[in-house]
Amino acid sequence: MTMPPGARVVAKRAAAIVLWLIAAPGALAAGDAKRGAQVFRQCMACHSTASGEHMTGPSLAHVWGHKAATVEGFARYSDALKNANITWNDATLDKWLADPERFVPGTSMTFAGIKDPRARQDVIAYLKAAAENAAPPMARGQQAMMGRGGGKADLRKAPPEAQVKALSHCADTYTVETADGKTHKVWEFNLRLKTDSSKLGPPSGKPVVVGSGMQGDRVSVVFASPKEISSFITESCR
Repeated sequence: MTMPPGARVVAKRAAAIVLWLIAAPGALAAGDAKRGAQVFRQCMACHSTASGEHMTGPSLAHVWGHKAATVEGFARYSDALKNANITWNDATLDKWLADPERFVPGTSMTFAGIKDPRARQDVIAYLKAAAENAAPPMARGQQAMMGRGGGKADLRKAPPEAQVKALSHCADTYTVETADGKTHKVWEFNLRLKTDSSKLGPPSGKPVVVGSGMQGDRVSVVFASPKEISSFITESCR
């Protein structure tokens, strides 16, 4: 049966649309920033979306559209990423989020990747929104646990039970005295001494206990700077 000219035009257009959809599936894969905010939770142990708030990894507040390994104030990039000459966009972020090590061999980012393509697009949409200061808010409970951008807690606002008033060492034990009047004994191998010089770190001379709590196996005492550590700790076996 011969198809009328008008019908042939419609059929050709329909076929062209189908071919376009097959060749460019990304056209229908626009991410959802709100879903991306939820997927991003798995990234929050190492990354914040608050500007200038660096953790294990750099702040991702303005990563969209910028060259990789150039976030100001972050000094822990791998040579592999610094030499990769990558600009973060839809395509590069999708490959990076799928498998960082495969995309940039030698990267120091130890992350297995997000295997679901839609989830990756959602995270990319979230990062775009973060760059425009329009990122969807996370759940209130999650905000309480983490910092403003899903990062560190504000140690300047530590409650009395986390404020360290005295720290002494004897044999294999640290004794931690906190502002709530309590004293805690911690095996030296389970107590970590850390520093946080960021604007969310503790005030100078006022270290803070963070981590699993005094009843857990491992706790950390965070100081404002390295020079405070040795002067704050005393040797005492009283």
